This record gives sequence, structure tokens and C-alpha cells, in this order.
Amino acid sequence: MLLETDNIEATAQPDIKIAGLFLRLAAMVYDFFLIAALWFLIAGLVVIINGGEAPPLWISRYLLFPALIAATLGFNIWFWTHGGQSLGMRAWRIKVVDQAGETITFHDGLKRSFFAVFSLAFFGAGYFWILIDKQKSSWHDRWSNTCVLRLPAS
Repeated sequence: MLLETDNIEATAQPDIKIAGLFLRLAAMVYDFFLIAALWFLIAGLVVIINGGEAPPLWISRYLLFPALIAATLGFNIWFWTHGGQSLGMRAWRIKVVDQAGETITFHDGLKRSFFAVFSLAFFGAGYFWILIDKQKSSWHDRWSNTCVLRLPAS
């Protein structure tokens, strides 16, 4: 399945299209609940290690917060590089691929995650860009040379 860079919708399989904003946001909401559970698990372990007490501010700031960021990045990058779909993406039948239609690499996933922060940071403008872009690409799709496909119903 090859994707042309000028017209991403031109694929070898005509049933596959670029995923729109609604599907992407729905998958993000689904994944957010999974990531939040992961955050609770990590924070709970920190509390257990600290003898059942809330950790001091320096532990929260310099250890816990980076651990939560790393867990979030790890969750997304692992799923994207192992089949191209997080659990939320599987539920909504969407998949992230590179411009050749292949599963993305760790480096692509890291770039995509980094640029997705900017897409969200400007009040979600990078995501809403999908609504006006003729290729339905978000900012982080463009900057990481990836795209999100809508898979056909099985």
C-alpha cells in the first residue's frame, strides 16, 4: 500500500481513507482513560514507596511528573510502532502510518508525539487544521511525515 505525498488519499486499496477529526478525537478520549489509569498506577506506586504518604514536592516535580510524561510517550510510541494502532485507534478503526503506508518507526513516533504537543498547545489548532486541510493532515501529521488512515469495516 503506497501513499503519494501530494495526494495521500490515493492508496492501493480504495476503501482506505484519511481519518477525520471526529475519529481521531474519539480515539484520543478512549486512550486518555487508559493513560489516566497508567498515571494512577504510577502515582500509587510512588505513594506506596513513600510509606503511604504523599510524596514531597521535589519528588513529584523531578521524578513523578517526568515518569508520567515518559509513560504517556511510551504508551503512544509503543502502540504506534507495533501495529500502528493504540487501543482507542483499534476501537475506531484508524491507524497511523508513514508516507509509504508502513508502520512508523520509533523516531517517527517520537517526532509525532513531540509535534502533537504543539498541535494541542495552541488551543488544538493543529488538530482543527484537519478541517481545512485538503489532505486532512494535522500539524503533527505534516511535521512527522505520518498520516492516520480510516480502515474499512471488516
